[in-house]
Amino acid sequence: MVNEVAERLLENADASGVALLGEGGLLTEITKAVLERALEAEMSEHLGYERGDLAGHGSGNSRNGTSPKTVLTDAGAIALAVPRDRNGAFEPRLVPKNARRLAGFNDRILSLYARGMSVRDIRSHLAQIYGVEVSPDLISKVTDAVVDELVSWQNRPLDAVWPIIYIDALWVKIRSGSVTSKPVYLAVGVDMDGRKDVLGLWVGSEGEGATTWMAVLSELRNRGVEDVCIVACDGLKGLPDAITATWPKATVQTCVIHLTRASLRLSSARDHPKLVPALKAIYAAPTEQAAEQALDDFEASDLGKRYPAIIRTWRSAWPEFTPYLAFPPAIRTVVYSTNMVESINSRLRKATRNRGHFPSEQAALKVLYLAVREQINPKARDANHVAAHWKEALNQFSLFFEDRLSIQ
Repeated sequence: MVNEVAERLLENADASGVALLGEGGLLTEITKAVLERALEAEMSEHLGYERGDLAGHGSGNSRNGTSPKTVLTDAGAIALAVPRDRNGAFEPRLVPKNARRLAGFNDRILSLYARGMSVRDIRSHLAQIYGVEVSPDLISKVTDAVVDELVSWQNRPLDAVWPIIYIDALWVKIRSGSVTSKPVYLAVGVDMDGRKDVLGLWVGSEGEGATTWMAVLSELRNRGVEDVCIVACDGLKGLPDAITATWPKATVQTCVIHLTRASLRLSSARDHPKLVPALKAIYAAPTEQAAEQALDDFEASDLGKRYPAIIRTWRSAWPEFTPYLAFPPAIRTVVYSTNMVESINSRLRKATRNRGHFPSEQAALKVLYLAVREQINPKARDANHVAAHWKEALNQFSLFFEDRLSIQ
């Protein structure tokens, strides 16, 4: 039924040449009609009788015409006729007094901001698509409204035990006198149900360092994280010590994807078709001894002789890479598959790249937080699940890490 009505409306719009959005547009007029009908229903509920009902005679209050009001909606700016009562006691819930924007319109601004669009870009987009002129101050007020939410999110309590936490850093340009690149530290956890959740975002100084990571990890512990089975990270010097100082039982695992990408960056693209299988023979080896033999074979090959820096990269990371080789297949799959972290980073980098640079650290964190909020809902199992067979992996975790995980 709804589809049939929509089809008829679209056919009539096409026949008469009516636009969908903007002043006089189809969706604009429909939204106006729906809102005004809802406001009339609110007035009837407030008065206790319908328009024209004789029960209203002598009731002590009645309708008293309408007042014009323009509100910003997802369909554009809409001029409404808001009903009034003679006693001036009517308080509409749908379009509250002094409200000039419906909630959905604020969400649209935040969504555009989360995609890295500047205030100027958002104003241009809203004017072009919805025919709405929005002031820079309005956009700033809407985006500033998430600051309290950001602070609350950044300080929320966390689960006591996590099977995996991935830590990484991305770089953003922030103006502080001059424009400089600063690392934003990112921690992504996989909980007992196999769902991913971004645990926090922290802006560091101009260089990524293990000292700052130590402060970040300590904060996670203070927020309730008592134990982590596996912490996957890059090969930053001093980071493994910071992790084990925070969680003594944690297994520090160098990210296999980081190692692979570092190797590819050190080699010519024409050699990648040969290099990828050689590296896979190392990280897919059934045992540590087999992996070491594969690395030795690679070092002795023509490819290994051409790229000694790759050999050095793997050997220097060997103590933090080899724990991966002791894991059963179900855990290996989850640890290696850092695609979910990479997808988060990719979205965050896109949001920051679109902006060029930020006027302050808080401005950068607002955009990054909104980008995270759009991607992750901790309660959305399907959207945030990291493994197709998580229960199998969780059982392997329970066996491998003994009594450190409590399966509900």
